[in-house]
Amino acid sequence: MPILPLYLLAALLEISGCFAVWAWWRAGGSALWLIPGAAALAGFALLLALSPAAFAGRAFAAYGGVYIAASLGWLWIAEGQRPDRFDAGGALLCLIGAALILWGPRG
Repeated sequence: MPILPLYLLAALLEISGCFAVWAWWRAGGSALWLIPGAAALAGFALLLALSPAAFAGRAFAAYGGVYIAASLGWLWIAEGQRPDRFDAGGALLCLIGAALILWGPRG
């Protein structure tokens, strides 16, 4: 699987898993939210382990930029709060950093 779709799917699973805990703990939802949340977080971890990066730390660091951008998408789509220019600028910086980490030339 190509890296960008892999990271995007991992981000969707991580964000939805974390949101399930948020819905239970912070929003007063049922503890049943924890079941799909745990499954989503397990799926996230498995997908991230499929990263083609040679080292886990580098895979996780590069994924972080994608996670930040995807979280702002969640903010807008799922929570109805449009990201502002500072959100967008920060996400762009993170994506540039993620690209450098993942695809930077190494000797």
